[in-house]
Amino acid sequence: MILETERLILRKLEDTDCERMFLMDSDPDVMKYLGKPVTSLDESKETIKMIQKQYEENGVGRLAVIEKESGLMIGWSGLKLLRQPINGHVNTLDLGYRFIPEFWGKGYAMETAKAALDYGFNKLKADTIYAYADTGNTGSNHMLRKLGFENTGEFEDSGVSCFWYELKREKYI
Repeated sequence: MILETERLILRKLEDTDCERMFLMDSDPDVMKYLGKPVTSLDESKETIKMIQKQYEENGVGRLAVIEKESGLMIGWSGLKLLRQPINGHVNTLDLGYRFIPEFWGKGYAMETAKAALDYGFNKLKADTIYAYADTGNTGSNHMLRKLGFENTGEFEDSGVSCFWYELKREKYI
């Protein structure tokens, strides 16, 4: 599974991505709305193994985002299948993204989200794709609305207040 945009390549995460993953997930700014920063390379290796298992079991999972110009992994983005209930939903596709701060503000999250949504609606034939974000994460909430997601409510995830979003195939432009 490889997706490509004008500036980026989205591909399956590989074991060799662990250092860039650690750089991202150990940054307090990146993890501000996501939980505690990781503290060891081993934690990043385990995260990659978990995502690789999702590829095998579900045929989908978050993808490494590679900047064509630099060849660097700059984050991850894409769809994953929610196997555990979240906000009463299970076995549904969830859009997510995370980037190393030096690559924020360049439109990469929007670019990769559109590629993932196209894949979800056109290749996977999803009727609805979901997303959620911490209510305080104004950047992610703004982007999800800009993509056409509808905020359908608020719920708590591990004690954190989140907005729940859904985007139906017929409303995706």
